[in-house]
Amino acid sequence: MLDAYIIDQIKRREEERQRMERERELRLPLELPIPEEDWPQNDEPKETPRVIILDL
Repeated sequence: MLDAYIIDQIKRREEERQRMERERELRLPLELPIPEEDWPQNDEPKETPRVIILDL
């Protein structure tokens, strides 16, 4: 049987790991494509599709 201190440490580390994973998921950038009709009109040749990256 494990000592209560060791059990508490294991629980604390597991909770910390889960919290870090949730925070990491929130920091992932969200990429939204912009439809071509919303692009500004100019005479330059079109490049690859633009993407807006929002970092929350």
